[in-house]
Amino acid sequence: MIRISETDDPVNICYDNVFKAVFTKDLLESRVALSKLLSAVIGRELTVVSITANEPAPDGLRDRQIRFDMNCKADDGSRSNVEISLNPDKFEPVRLEFHAGRLFTGQDIRGKEKSYGSLKAAYQIAFLVKGRFFAGDDFLHEFEYYDKKRGVPLGGRTRVITLELAKLDYLIGRPVAEMTAPERWGFYFRFLTDKAKRDKINEIIEYEEGIAMASEVLMTISRDEVERARLESEYKYELDTQSRLTYARQEGRQEGRQEGERKGRREGERKGRQEGRQEGRQEGRQEGWQERNREILQLLESGYSAEDLKERLKAGGGR
Repeated sequence: MIRISETDDPVNICYDNVFKAVFTKDLLESRVALSKLLSAVIGRELTVVSITANEPAPDGLRDRQIRFDMNCKADDGSRSNVEISLNPDKFEPVRLEFHAGRLFTGQDIRGKEKSYGSLKAAYQIAFLVKGRFFAGDDFLHEFEYYDKKRGVPLGGRTRVITLELAKLDYLIGRPVAEMTAPERWGFYFRFLTDKAKRDKINEIIEYEEGIAMASEVLMTISRDEVERARLESEYKYELDTQSRLTYARQEGRQEGRQEGERKGRREGERKGRQEGRQEGRQEGRQEGWQERNREILQLLESGYSAEDLKERLKAGGGR
């Protein structure tokens, strides 16, 4: 039975490319580990019979240059897309829903002997390493279509299953035997590289056959200098790209704010001039009437009659 020693330095299985390499190598250990992982998350015993993807399954990390989805078919015909995300996007739930739909509708039901009843269950499974997306402390959620008002499920065959690893602190003091199978897998993924948790990680490896086999493959990758160097290069590229995109967004927002402020000042000045002219005209008319009233009062005090004032006003005269 494999054990991870204090001096071992396993690569982080929460990196997308490491996760995919561990579970898709052309090895018995990888296939059994993937079957055990799916069985734990979905909640029934499954055996993976095939993996299809947007590229051939890699023999090593050096064969992987693009994002790779583990699209699996099990012995009961169900489909599963399994992935791990170290830094999930804020739109992750919508993205998962989109891919669940594609996974389900990607089944071919054309032919005389097929119908909608021939469609098999489809599971979009995501281990979310950082962030909290759903309320409460439950780290595993299984979503399906249902009547929100009455709580009645549609009874369809698509599921989105999320496992939020950031919520697993409560397991630190819990005995391994008292954890559920998904909790053991989640703890393993999150705390594998934490040397302070190494004893419990080894307990989990001893307890879970699937995790033990995944560890065999992972440590082979970790001890291969070429593969490890490739991994670090890929991960650095991912971080650099993410950093550049983040900087570009921040710069764009700053430019947008500055342009908005300039437009705001111009608009404010234009409105200010308009309002100033309007106020000036109003004040001028008011002052004009006040002056005219004073002139009329002075004329009345000087002995002018109402008829004299009418004639004077018609003629446009002053005092």
